[in-house]
Amino acid sequence: MSERVFINDVGPRDGLQNQPRILQPAQRLGLIESLLDAGLKHIEAGAFVSPKAVPAMAGAAELFAALPDRSDVTFTALIPNMKGYELATAAGARSVCMVLYASEGMAQANVRMSRAEADAAGAAIVKRARQEGVRVTSTVSVAFECPFDGPADPGLVADMVARFADLGSDEVCVADTIGAANPVQVRRLMGALVDAHGAERLSCHFHDTRAMGVANVFAAVEAGIRKFDASIGRLGGCPFAPGASGNVATEDVNMMLSQAGFDTGIDARKLQMAARVAEELTGNAPGGRARAWLERHLEIAA
Repeated sequence: MSERVFINDVGPRDGLQNQPRILQPAQRLGLIESLLDAGLKHIEAGAFVSPKAVPAMAGAAELFAALPDRSDVTFTALIPNMKGYELATAAGARSVCMVLYASEGMAQANVRMSRAEADAAGAAIVKRARQEGVRVTSTVSVAFECPFDGPADPGLVADMVARFADLGSDEVCVADTIGAANPVQVRRLMGALVDAHGAERLSCHFHDTRAMGVANVFAAVEAGIRKFDASIGRLGGCPFAPGASGNVATEDVNMMLSQAGFDTGIDARKLQMAARVAEELTGNAPGGRARAWLERHLEIAA
């Protein structure tokens, strides 16, 4: 049997948060349903953040109330702080993702805290989540480069991963928030982290700013990582990180992994149809870089 690699589609959250067209909860649910139909088992469904700061995520509680009851699917909510955790769990979320910062500049821009303050807040969330049986992902953002402070310190990133793994995070995600990493850096950092902690609780999140997203995924695969964030239709971009373009496309990652002999459990044709849904809803989803080839290969009419 082929080795399994898991894809967590962050399109309904990360992919939509910076879009000029604001989608209603029912429209976001439609996008999620198209991903479920394609076989996705891990989906970042929304964020419990201030609707003033991120209008695209308004109505998160309504969205989570409408999600299908699927014991085989993990629906994750992004949370910025303890208040976000409380709102998410009150709405029924049993999996949350919180963001840590490998730079002072990004911490200040995103949550108006110092990096140390954000770490302390994150540690408190992990402790509470463990007590309440809520799955928690700790994401180390700008793990390769910050748009404000420049290149990240790999030693600092390694220390952060070790700390939050030791605290009991179910998953620690290393994120290239602005798409500045290259495959050599990725293989070196993720190889060291896998050696130190094993691959089971590690994952990666790449943006495709410089057309190296899929190459970075493959470098992490070679280092032993078996779970990745990706976004349907290459949607994405952080409103608080200048230069952060779309996430690596779920369609591209799925194609590469499948052709490399890995099992993703995803139906490529239905995934391409989900990308069509993303394009119709947003009006500007660029699609994966392999879009034209995939549509011809899968015989999807233009």
